[in-house]
Order: sequence, then C-alpha cells, then structure tokens
Amino acid sequence: MRKVEVHPYNENWPSMFLEEANKLKLLFGELIVDIHHIGSTAVLGLKAKPIIDIMPVVKDIQLVDQYNLNMQALGYEPKGENGIKGRRYFKKGGDDRTHHVHIYEIGSFEIKRHLAFRDFLRTHPNIKEQYGDLKERLAYEFPDDIESYIRGKEDLAIEIERQALDWYTKLEIR
Repeated sequence: MRKVEVHPYNENWPSMFLEEANKLKLLFGELIVDIHHIGSTAVLGLKAKPIIDIMPVVKDIQLVDQYNLNMQALGYEPKGENGIKGRRYFKKGGDDRTHHVHIYEIGSFEIKRHLAFRDFLRTHPNIKEQYGDLKERLAYEFPDDIESYIRGKEDLAIEIERQALDWYTKLEIR
C-alpha cells in the first residue's frame, strides 16, 4: 500500500533531479530536446511528496516505446500513456516511489501546463504556501488513502493551474 507522506522541502531534490536527468539524457540521446524538473519538488520551499517528477521533451513520442526495456534496466516501470494522450509515463520505486517520468513530444500543450504550474508557484509565495499547507493537512488526514489525498487537493490545483496558465500566457506575449 502506498503511504501518503508530505515532507518539508528537501535541498537535495534538485541534485536528485539532475542525477536522474543525466541518466535519461544518456539513455535517450538525440531524441531528447529538453528535460525539466516539474512538480512540487521543483519548487523551492514547497512541501511535497518526496517524488522527483521529470519531464523530458522529445522529438517523436512514438519512438519512446522502443526504450521500455532500457527504462526497466534503470528501475522504471513503463505505464504507457497512463491516462494522458500523447504522454509516456514511467514510475520508479513501486509503492515507495522515488521518481516519475512524464515524456511529451515537443509542441504538446501538457509541457506548457506543467511549466506554468511550476513557475507560477515559484513566483507566488502565498499560493505556494497555501498549496503546501493543504497537501500537508491532507497527508495527515489520509495517510493510507492516496485517492482521497488527490481528490482533496484537486479543486485548489485546478484553480492554481487556471491562474498559472493565464499568467504564463501573458508572459509569453511579452
């Protein structure tokens, strides 16, 4: 059973991202256009589940499936699209997850969505604190129920994403 734990920000999260990102760059080579640290562990000071979310951007999403065995050799479980069309998702660590890899093809809207959410929280400390506090409270209320934890933060996450995309789009126009 997956335990829901939210931790204070860990200063090792960026280096944990870099270590894994370098492995992925070696594995995928020229297929990778860019690679981003996303999710809560990418936001300085944000309380988070201690799972590093990594978002490689690739030239051709269809070629990613050819790397499933190589990803398994790195400890990842291939999950295919896992509910998001045009994504390839991998998780590492089983019930004690350490990393999630979300791969998208260049031009996917999902890339903008993830970067907007991350960058909005990085630049809006009050909202970051509100989001972190909610996650911490939900983890305390639902330590053995990941679905209730996710449902509990869904409304706020949707609102933050809406504000973030609006804010991000205005930045792009400049």
